[in-house]
Amino acid sequence: MSTTLSIEIPCEIAHAAKMTPDELRRELAIHLFSVHKLSFGKAREMAGMTVCSFQQLLGSREISPHYDISEYEEDLATLSRLDRI
Repeated sequence: MSTTLSIEIPCEIAHAAKMTPDELRRELAIHLFSVHKLSFGKAREMAGMTVCSFQQLLGSREISPHYDISEYEEDLATLSRLDRI
């Protein structure tokens, strides 16, 4: 069972930003991802977007996917163990 957390944002703020509630939620998700507070999956879920759409949005904002050398090396080691490379 999933629960939600509601944040009250005055309509004047959304109006001043010229954004819908969905756009505000998407911007918050992008920000939290970019500062490493949310994983890609959780940020994508919060934004209400598909994997491909969220990847494209991050790319259009020049936000990196948070995939560093150590993660790459771990992936290579895993693939080796699985006899995939």
